[in-house]
Amino acid sequence: MKSKRIWSNYRKRPPNSLFPNPFKFSPLSPQPTLCSRSLKQSIGRFGYYRYSFCFFRSASVKATMPTSSPSVHVKDHIDLTAKEKQIFDRLLQVLRHFNLQTQLRVAGGWVRDKLLGKECYDIDIALDNMLGREFCEKVNEYLSSTGEETQGIGVIQCNPDQSKHLETARMRLFDVWIDFVNLRSEDYSENSRIPTMRFGTAEEDAYRRDLTINSLFYNINTSSVEDFTRRGIADLKSGTIVTPLPPKQTFLDDPLRVLRAIRFGARFGFKLDEELKIAAADNDVKAAIADKISRERIGHEIDLMISGNQPVRAMTYISELQLFCAVFTLPPDMEPSISEGCERLCVALMDSTWRFLQLIGSSSFTDDQRRLCLYAALFLPFRNAVYPEKKGKKIPVASYVFRSSLKLKSSDAETVMSMHLAAGKFLSLIPSILSNENLQFLEVDWKKETIDVPVASKLRVLAGLLLREIKEFWRASLLLSLLLYPDDIGSSTNLSNEDTDLKERRELFHRVENTIMEMGLEKVWELKPLVNGKDIMSMLQLKSGGPIVKEWQQKLLEWQLAHPSGSADGCIEWMRQTQSKRARTE
Repeated sequence: MKSKRIWSNYRKRPPNSLFPNPFKFSPLSPQPTLCSRSLKQSIGRFGYYRYSFCFFRSASVKATMPTSSPSVHVKDHIDLTAKEKQIFDRLLQVLRHFNLQTQLRVAGGWVRDKLLGKECYDIDIALDNMLGREFCEKVNEYLSSTGEETQGIGVIQCNPDQSKHLETARMRLFDVWIDFVNLRSEDYSENSRIPTMRFGTAEEDAYRRDLTINSLFYNINTSSVEDFTRRGIADLKSGTIVTPLPPKQTFLDDPLRVLRAIRFGARFGFKLDEELKIAAADNDVKAAIADKISRERIGHEIDLMISGNQPVRAMTYISELQLFCAVFTLPPDMEPSISEGCERLCVALMDSTWRFLQLIGSSSFTDDQRRLCLYAALFLPFRNAVYPEKKGKKIPVASYVFRSSLKLKSSDAETVMSMHLAAGKFLSLIPSILSNENLQFLEVDWKKETIDVPVASKLRVLAGLLLREIKEFWRASLLLSLLLYPDDIGSSTNLSNEDTDLKERRELFHRVENTIMEMGLEKVWELKPLVNGKDIMSMLQLKSGGPIVKEWQQKLLEWQLAHPSGSADGCIEWMRQTQSKRARTE
């Protein structure tokens, strides 16, 4: 009942009310830069109302860096599945058939995950005396000799300019993709960051890995785990993210390792080593992230973080290590400019959204809806920021981040932009859903005039049109809208109030959701028109389509939303009557 009172007070506000309230949140850093008026101006308007973001616990972010290392259970041996044993036995058969002295080692994440008792299907084989492509060819020779079908070999070429230093070969064995690559050692000249590659020993290869927990090998020849850095297993047990070599050197060799350290630290809840944090925040490393690695590789790492089990913790690491601007590069000539410290607002918004998603439950959202909802929350402070394109067109900054900074799919950018717009419309629609009031003002707010129907029907028309715009992302947009509300709706200052506020918002979410379902609007975007364009042209005696036909298609859609049980004949009759009235007035 309390949320009903809240929204009742909200409805009484005049259209041009402003709700000035400095954004308050617990700092993520010992000496924060608070986002005050200039930041609030960048947040933006939804219709005639100005909203400030309301967060739980005064918008603090709970997912701060762990201050102590967790205790992790690590197995003392690796148990192979039947499929893994089948694959490894086949590889050993190839060695025996050709009398090869090659040592076959599974490298990296597979070893780490198996020691943690987790299943892993990403098998990378490291070879000590031949290229991956050469060994794959030997596998096919063996398959031919036994009368079995050979497999295609894919080769990913190295690209030193973008820190991709190894040629990798790939083939399928027993329906599992296996990557093959040679052990390597990298030598750097004084004036170049691009290494000279040569075959290396297993120990040299282990020390060139990104993290000690990823430097472990499983020797297929001896069925044993090998820890050449002599601390990989210890760091795994203590839950510590450490680089095998000095971290700054490791990060300058391949700056993507910074993001991988963050991703694994967030994923496992491990503590980042202090020297690693200092190196990650180094200006030389930031410059290398911007200049040395492709935006596609950065975008891939960020997408793995957002899709992972601890996206807020990962973004908190990026913010704390002052890497936000290096990762999420922004265009020049932004309007309005983003205030200093805005990255913490972005993370706080994602934190609130993440906890809201957890409270509502995963069954209400697909993985992709959850992922894009988190992106939409992260970039919500940029929703009104634009930059001029070459031809002078104003482009949303959030779209630039998706397309240019992270090189993610254009469809992802478009969906997030649509969610930002839909969240604003939902925010102004919610009071009307709860009360059936203020619908006339709502049309003005949306700059949309609908057909003349009773109030109850008009609400269904407006809600239906909104859901047709955002489609299956309407629940995510509704959730996003509930991050935004007037300042006089309370500001939680302690944990108990925060939990109460969160539960009230969940109740409000379900009230609106249930109302939409009761109106029969689920999947309304799949609604087929009762009258098609040809019928409209025939009635209007038009020879071709155009703006008039498009206008009537919109009006007939609105009639159909207002009359869910209506027929095609009823729709046509309404059109005749409306057209007749229009002719008489003209």
